[in-house]
Amino acid sequence: MLKNIFILGLVLAVRTPPAQVPAAAAPAQPFTLRATAELVLLDVSVKSATGEPVSGLGKSDFMVYENGKLQTISHFGNEDVPVTAGLVIDTSGSMRPKRAEVVTAALVFIGASNPRDEIFVVHFSDHVSLGLPADTPFTGNIDLLRAALWRGTPEGRTALNDAVVIALEHLEQGRRDRRTLVLVSDGGDNSSLRAAGEVMRKVLESRATIYAIGLFDQDEPDRNPALLRRIARVSGGEAYFPKELSEVTGISVQIAADIRTRYTIGYVPVRHGELGALRKIAVTASTPNGHKLVVHTRTAYVLPSTHSAASQ
Repeated sequence: MLKNIFILGLVLAVRTPPAQVPAAAAPAQPFTLRATAELVLLDVSVKSATGEPVSGLGKSDFMVYENGKLQTISHFGNEDVPVTAGLVIDTSGSMRPKRAEVVTAALVFIGASNPRDEIFVVHFSDHVSLGLPADTPFTGNIDLLRAALWRGTPEGRTALNDAVVIALEHLEQGRRDRRTLVLVSDGGDNSSLRAAGEVMRKVLESRATIYAIGLFDQDEPDRNPALLRRIARVSGGEAYFPKELSEVTGISVQIAADIRTRYTIGYVPVRHGELGALRKIAVTASTPNGHKLVVHTRTAYVLPSTHSAASQ
C-alpha cells in the first residue's frame, strides 16, 4: 500500500520534507515516495506476438517515455493484486435479447477475477443507475452482484457518455490502487447530457484501465466503435467487437486474465509545461533475449484541474 500519498487521477502527489527519491523497494517492502514529486503509476499489459500474456519480466525489460523523454522506473511490480472494478452495462431497449448472455458473461468474469476484488455495477439506458444497494458501494459477494446485474428491465435509449463519467467518479471511492472498468454496449450515445469531449477528459484524468465490448448489429444507426476503441486505447485497455453474442463469455475470461497478469510501473517525471497540458506516454518491453513484445498501457494523461491548487 502506498502511504502518505494524495491521489488525483492517474498521478499520485505527495508533499513531505525534501529528500532524495529512493530506489524501488524490495518486493517484501511497501513502496513510499519521500520527496515532493508526482508519481505516475501505469497499469501495463504485455503479450506475445500471438496474443498470449507474458509474465516473469523484470524492470530492466521495460522502457518508459513521457513526451519522448526516457524516464527512470522507480517502482515495479508484477503481482496478482486485487483491483476496484466496475461493470458498466448497457440496459437500453435494444439490449433486451442480449441480456441473459451479457449477465452470464459478467458473472463468469467475476468468477475468474481475484477473489479480493471490490466490484460495482452501473446500468445505463436513458439514465444511469448503480446496481448495488445504496449502502453497498462495492462488494465481492457473488449473490449481491448477481442481483445487481439483473436489476431493472432493458428499455429506453443509451446514455453511454454519462455512464462512463459516473463510473469513473465512483471508482475514485475504491480502496484498491489499481482500478478498471468493463464497458458493454450495443450502441453509440443518443441520450447523454455529457459530450464525448468531457468523457475523454475524464479518461485522461483517471488512472483507470477501461475494457470495452461492442455488441453492434450491422444496421445499428447509433453504433460508434471509434469511441470505444479510443477510450480503451487511451486508458491502456482493449476494445472487443465479437461477431457472435456467444463470444462474450470467452472475452470476459480473457479480460479477467489480462487484469490479473498486468505489471505496475511507476516513475517520477521531470515537471514540464503547464499542469493541465497533455502528457504522452509510450512503454516498450522486450524479452531478455531481445524479442519485442506487445504492450498495452495508458497512452496519455493530464493532471486534474484541482491538482494545481492541491500542490501549492
